[in-house]
Amino acid sequence: MFDKALAAAFCGFIKMLTGARAIWRDAGPEMRARVYYANHRSHGDFLIVWALLPPALRVVTRPVAGADYWLRGRVRRILIKRVFRGVLIDRHVKRGDDPIGVMCAPLAAGESLIVFPEGTRNQGDGLLPFKPGIHHLAEKRPETEFVPVWIENLGRALPKGGMLAVPLLCSVTFGAPLTLKPGERRADFLARCRNALLSLDPAEQ
Repeated sequence: MFDKALAAAFCGFIKMLTGARAIWRDAGPEMRARVYYANHRSHGDFLIVWALLPPALRVVTRPVAGADYWLRGRVRRILIKRVFRGVLIDRHVKRGDDPIGVMCAPLAAGESLIVFPEGTRNQGDGLLPFKPGIHHLAEKRPETEFVPVWIENLGRALPKGGMLAVPLLCSVTFGAPLTLKPGERRADFLARCRNALLSLDPAEQ
């Protein structure tokens, strides 16, 4: 069950904590099923992307998150289920599991996803190699738009192992959406997605 009041309060708290602002480059927010894919530096990454979406989009956008982390403890369970409506994936895939199918279901229902194609937090600069998951999603849902999202400064504002936020201004830049081209190979699609995301990095400007 989605708790609208709790979601609004948490969203305001995240914005106040980080001083974050959204930058929409080459495209604007639209009410359609999309996959927002971002660089990954901290546990707060999907929180900030989700919080900076317009309210109407926020309620139909769901982060893909690790079940083992978010189902550990009552507070986390409440947040992931009643505030973020997360799509929970078992990171230790077992025989018979279908994580791509689990992610496709919200897209088929007209909802959007927030994903991190690096697969793990990157403690350095740039980007780690992309996992093939977003290509599998694109193959299953070729009409879906993939929107690159560059998160700047959050890894320093919410450092690994830290209990309190460091007062730094964060920004989240949304780039132009892209889709899988007919016959496009996996390596080419992943490279195109990766380059589109890197182009939003201020260090690359």
